[in-house]
Amino acid sequence: MKNHSYLLICLLSLLQSSCESQTSQAEPKFNMVSDEAKKYWYDGKAEINSYDLEQVRYGKIRQGKAVLIFVTEPFSKVNYTKADQSAADNLSVLKCNSTKSFLTGIYPYQMMTSSFIPFEKPNTSLKVTSSIQEWCGQTYMHLVNKKGTFEIDYNSYFQHESFQKKNMKDALLEDDIFSIIRLDHKSIKHGTHKMIPSFFYLALKHKDVKSYEAVISIVDHDSTTKNLSIAYPALKRTVQVRYENKFPFTILNWVESYPENGQMMTTKASLIRSMQSDYWNKSQPQDTILRQNLGL
Repeated sequence: MKNHSYLLICLLSLLQSSCESQTSQAEPKFNMVSDEAKKYWYDGKAEINSYDLEQVRYGKIRQGKAVLIFVTEPFSKVNYTKADQSAADNLSVLKCNSTKSFLTGIYPYQMMTSSFIPFEKPNTSLKVTSSIQEWCGQTYMHLVNKKGTFEIDYNSYFQHESFQKKNMKDALLEDDIFSIIRLDHKSIKHGTHKMIPSFFYLALKHKDVKSYEAVISIVDHDSTTKNLSIAYPALKRTVQVRYENKFPFTILNWVESYPENGQMMTTKASLIRSMQSDYWNKSQPQDTILRQNLGL
């Protein structure tokens, strides 16, 4: 009986360790984060948001789905990855996984960007990765923020875009906007700034990976929501994000407009549903119903 009890304890311990390795770390002792935010973001779950997508590609509007997943993780400043072990210099980050999926005729597009922004001082991500897969090939961008210098690698199946490496001075990142809205939207400064557009846009439109002049503003959309606007005059491109003006500042939709095949066209994403889930534990066949709940 004692042997059985010992084995049971060991088994439970292993199961607990396995789960903890997938979930976010225990709530850190932050001084600049509200108790409401800490309670929400450190509950051991991720927030999953599904969106109906109308994506511009090749001069046509493509129907698809977009997903924003937000989850806190321990981040290794040494390896620029999710930390496997506790360390004094680990940082707590809010990871945002942004995905899009849509069809262009016979072949599909799968797109994903991951950003890792410090939870307590969400100014600029420590790392951003972005990839696009479709039947012609793949593109991949990787940005690491090392003390205010961006080290960027860009690879593509296109010859002229392959094996690019560059270092850039710190600038605002459009791919951080969703996370900053969620954590500290009041820190977003109005006016003209240097900003690197979203990696999705740069790859789809084959634009130079660099910062562009961007005009940023936030206004009240109505009594319960705000609208953030980013305009890039040189690119003739605008991005608008509408979000709730009260915690947890859920992103309701976004709209992106730019020239495509000689005319202005618009990509749109509108919220279907939002849920909190430890999705890494939802890997069984019966768990697919959760995708139906999200409208995916």
